[in-house]
Amino acid sequence: MTRTDDTARQTLLRRGLALEYATLGWNVIGIVVLALAAISARSVALAGFGLDSLIEIGASTVVIWELSGTGEDRRRRALRLIGFGFGLLAVYLLVQSTWVLATGFRPHRSPLGIGWTAVTAAVMFVLAAGKTRTGTALDNPVLKTEGRVTLIDGLLAAAVLLGLVLNALAGLWWADPAAGYVLVHYALREVKEIFFGEH
Repeated sequence: MTRTDDTARQTLLRRGLALEYATLGWNVIGIVVLALAAISARSVALAGFGLDSLIEIGASTVVIWELSGTGEDRRRRALRLIGFGFGLLAVYLLVQSTWVLATGFRPHRSPLGIGWTAVTAAVMFVLAAGKTRTGTALDNPVLKTEGRVTLIDGLLAAAVLLGLVLNALAGLWWADPAAGYVLVHYALREVKEIFFGEH
């Protein structure tokens, strides 16, 4: 590896770490905001999105740990940890969506929840794109996989946002849990890719 290649790699590593720290910081703040919004609106969806933020914090921490070291064994362990995060997310979404639909639970309107999920969706899509580009340039499957975690976080934010808006404007309380089932599919697909795909 030439000095130019090493410099470019170090620049990419710094960019990857910056993206992960940005994700980590956003989600730490998000847990507080979502807790306040969920309590005031009695919203299972917002509480669940807080859990998703917690999983994203775990995934970012794993990637920061992986980027700070080297070795195939470290990389495999990091991928497995992210895979478990996807699995937890899929189980949570399945249980929450089924419970909300079965009980007919109706949350209150949540302007704070609508505002936060709208901004979060945009931020997560930008971060996911950056992680994917950086992970591809580094040929780092852990960073690319975590980019997909961040993309799913953005999709979940958009689904929760849609449910909150439909509930607020049209009283369609079931829209949010119905969207959760779509995301279960994406999360399970990532679990399958991580544990059974070729890296």
